[in-house]
Amino acid sequence: MLFEGTALFDGLTLDLAAGRTTCLLGPSGVGKTSLLRVVAGLLAPETGAVLTASDDRPLDGRIAYMAQTDLLLPWLDVLGNATLGPRLRGDAAAETRARQRATALLQDVGLGERLTARPDALSGGMRQRVALVRTLVEERPVVLMDEPFGGLDAISRLQLQDLAARLLAGRTVLLVTHDPLEAARLGHRIHVMAGTPATLDTAWEPDGPVPRPATDPAVLATQAELLRRLADASAGGTA
Repeated sequence: MLFEGTALFDGLTLDLAAGRTTCLLGPSGVGKTSLLRVVAGLLAPETGAVLTASDDRPLDGRIAYMAQTDLLLPWLDVLGNATLGPRLRGDAAAETRARQRATALLQDVGLGERLTARPDALSGGMRQRVALVRTLVEERPVVLMDEPFGGLDAISRLQLQDLAARLLAGRTVLLVTHDPLEAARLGHRIHVMAGTPATLDTAWEPDGPVPRPATDPAVLATQAELLRRLADASAGGTA
């Protein structure tokens, strides 16, 4: 995979455990988002790249993508934004089902009284909840998330992490994050990406169910180890 003439990846292999969350950390510019976009089908891979699923079925139509920003449309209300996918695809029957599912999910995430609110009337945390619901409404088994909680304050971020872990349980998730604590709380498997072309370190697999408590000593120890690996990666060492 080339970016401005420089190879981002060469021989890189990433395995996502089914029904688990894999977290991907690394220095800015190393290629995390590019890799995510390749998996999502938003960026064409170079010749020779292979994307496969364990059931040998195509990934097309089985992936939901949650970007760094909420990308809510300002002229649509909360429910309209949450059901944007089937509306854009022109699938009336799917949109009806999506509205029913979205209404229940929005109630679940504390936005049941804000269905007709426009994005400019919502806080940042509320907007990200709508974006999360929009992702879940698609009911795809594979979910790709690119720094979805990076712009939130610390408490809102912890709350959204807890919510995402609960609602995404059982799905195959690839979460790109710059936050070692987020990875330590949410990741069943954690990689640090480093180098040019980028490589992945040996997966770190913390114990315990997610989301793990932010103050758990084991979580804090994982955070410290990930910080060390990130420092090595940023310095050009071996993470």
